[in-house]
This record gives sequence, C-alpha cells and structure tokens, in this order.
Amino acid sequence: MKVAITGATGNVGTALLRTLADEPAVESIVGIARRLPRAHFPKTTFVRADISRDDLAAHVAGADCVVHLAWLIQPSHDRRTTWSTNVLGSRRVFEATAAAGVPALVYASSVGAYSPGPKERTVDESWPTGGIATSFYSRDKADVEAILDELERDHPGLRIVRLRPSLIFQRAMGVEVKKLFTGPLLPHRLLEPGRIPFVPDTPRLRFQVTHTDDVADAYRRAIVGDARGAFNIAAEPVLDPDALAQLFGARKVPMPARLLRGLVAATWRARLQPTPEGWVDMGLQTPLLDATRARTELGWEPRRSAGDTLLELVRGIHDHADAPTPPLAA
Repeated sequence: MKVAITGATGNVGTALLRTLADEPAVESIVGIARRLPRAHFPKTTFVRADISRDDLAAHVAGADCVVHLAWLIQPSHDRRTTWSTNVLGSRRVFEATAAAGVPALVYASSVGAYSPGPKERTVDESWPTGGIATSFYSRDKADVEAILDELERDHPGLRIVRLRPSLIFQRAMGVEVKKLFTGPLLPHRLLEPGRIPFVPDTPRLRFQVTHTDDVADAYRRAIVGDARGAFNIAAEPVLDPDALAQLFGARKVPMPARLLRGLVAATWRARLQPTPEGWVDMGLQTPLLDATRARTELGWEPRRSAGDTLLELVRGIHDHADAPTPPLAA
C-alpha cells in the first residue's frame, strides 16, 4: 500500500517513518512537509508543500491512506498563522483526501481536543470534544474534530481514524521542546534528574505521557488495519506531583494554579518564553485517558512507561538532543 503523511518530518512523523520502514504492508510513502529534511528514510519520497496554501491533490493521489500530522504550536503570538495551518490546513487535507478517493484517513487529534474532565479517573472516547476555551491549541483540535464529523457524514465510505494521544515525548525532542515551550528562560544544562530543585504541587496537576515510538506504533496499526473512530493513546502510570518528585529526586513546593498560570502568562506576554497560559489551563483541565479501546481493537500496547519517557525527554533537553529534520534540528 501507499501512504501519504503530512507533517512527516516532525516528532511523530519521523517515528512513524521509522516504524513503517519495517511494515511489509506499506510499500511506499510520500512525506509532505514545508521544509525538506537532510535525512533519508526507507520507502519515503519527500515533497515540499504547505497545507495551508499549496495544492495537495497530486501528493495524495493514488494513496491508500492519508495520515494527517501537520500542526503548528508556534508562533504562539501569531494566531492567523497557527489557525491557517491547524484548522484551515486540516480542512484542505481532508478535502483533498476525499476528492482523490483515498479510502482511509488517519488524523492526529489529541487529549487537548477534550472538554474539561476528571483527574481522579479516566474517560473513554465518548467524552465531549469541546476543547479548553483559553487554549488556542485545544480550540483548534476541537474545531478539527468538528470538521471530521462533517466529513464522516458527507463521505460514509471513507474510513476515518482519530488518535487522541496524551503528551508525546522522545529524547530527540530536546531541542524542539526548548524552541516550542521553554525558550532561553530555562537553561538546558541545568535540567537533569537529581538537579531539579522542586516540582510544583498544584491541584489537578495529573497528566499522562507516551513515548513517540509507541504512538507511532498506534498509527501503524491504524493505517494497516480496518479500525474506525477515535482511540485514546496513553501509557501508564499517571504522573502527579508525588510521582514527579520521586522521579526527579526533587521536593514538592505548593503552588496554586492561579500563581502558576500568572507566571506563565506574564513571561509569555513579555516574550521571555513561548508558551501562553492556555497550556497550563489545558494541562489542569483535560481529563485522563482510558486507552482500553486501543488495546483491545488495535492490539496496541506501550513498551515504555510514562516515567521512563519523561526522564528520557529531560535528559534529551539537558543534552541538547536533536534529529536531522527541520522541526527537530538544532
């Protein structure tokens, strides 16, 4: 089969290319990206295209499955640019897929698409996808889910899969995390287990982390199988201030959500770091994910724990780890 992948040079995209290299059902891959990589990936031909404005028809023509991963988190101060890629660009990818008669579409949704939910238990895929109002990332993810609802109604023969993963990390994201989230405000050499002085003890600070390679395996299964619908993707255990303190050898410091949010907002507005306060709101409000459906219907099982994945990322940030594709490169 032939697979076309938007955002093929990013965190999940590169892991998916590695995973599909060993998948015998996939014979060829078209990697669609705004900036072409230096790296070579087996079976893959890269094409340059911006999903917000360029013609996509030729790039998805003849594909057996389109995987839509392309997304912008930055520039967070420029909503016209992020919306054009995230929402308008997604609609353009979906329309091109349907027009080309591609039989399957796999979309990279997120825990961020969900409406506010519980932190004391997990939720399944029936939880509402209304997003978090104060997070542009979350609003965009929710809007794209609504566009997919329309697509399903208009094209019932198109097999649509939505993967809704937790936070997704790997070592090679070390440089990218600084570019996307922390900026120069956090010196990477000071960030390593055993040297982190404290973790915030904030109410509802409970989240999940999944390794990029494990998420890529879920995409592989969605591509080559016959599954439809939404799937939560999350590894265990749930991480909270107690788990973080033990993981990093740090002490807990009580920090009200209002204070944490205020610090992030003030430093973002001063352009000291690139993350707006909506990311704090999303982290404290989105529900925890029940990944039972992925395990039973996709046969998916994470190979790395959430704690091990987070430690790998922290060490990657400390070591300035990167990869030879534009989104991940130093």
